[in-house]
Amino acid sequence: MEQIAIQATKREVSGKRVKSLRTAGKLPAVLYGHNTKTTQLEVSEKDFAKAFKQAGESTLVNLIVDGKSQAVLIHDVQNHYLHDHPIHVDFYAVNMTEKLKVHVPLHFVGVAEAVKALGGTLVKNLSEIEVECLPGDIPHSFEIDISSLNTFEDAIRISDIKVSDKVQILARPEEVLVTTTPPRSDEEMKALEEKVTEDVTKVEGVVKPEPVAEGAEPADKKAAPEKPEKVEKAPKAK
Repeated sequence: MEQIAIQATKREVSGKRVKSLRTAGKLPAVLYGHNTKTTQLEVSEKDFAKAFKQAGESTLVNLIVDGKSQAVLIHDVQNHYLHDHPIHVDFYAVNMTEKLKVHVPLHFVGVAEAVKALGGTLVKNLSEIEVECLPGDIPHSFEIDISSLNTFEDAIRISDIKVSDKVQILARPEEVLVTTTPPRSDEEMKALEEKVTEDVTKVEGVVKPEPVAEGAEPADKKAAPEKPEKVEKAPKAK
């Protein structure tokens, strides 16, 4: 995988004033970590989005500040609560000689015969797993081939992952990553639909409406109150 680099400059504005950065297509950021003074930065939102798509949070990137390059992990990305685009990012400077723990994503590839031929459902129990290793040995991702799932009894476990002896997986070997379940029978689907209907009727505030005769108003529709007649006041005696 090619080395990913992100250009950054030191940031002078903070607090509510960072809104002006985002308007200009800049993303506020902060750098901290091993032997590194916490530094406020700004990066191009467009360049960061491209780098993050390649690296994620489990691949080292070169953060270049004032011409100086430093190996970092994209440690945390805050997204806008409505638009889901990044509004702030943390870069963590690593020590290349010190092991660290990171979560590595799982990528599922292939076709499961239990799904294709038997009509089953693929069940992914995990989307990432935690590992411990030196920064330079962090896997970008683990590729999980599901083509070995031929029956509903088959499963892929942590122990099936092929990993370098430089990387330690911090999960139980017998833990199931992915498996398949058989399709529901007509009886099971009917029972499920009845259960859902029963649960809905028990929800507080759900009331079955009373039948209304044709042309009549519903019982819960109150008639608008009549306006009181205007009473003319007698003129004051002179």
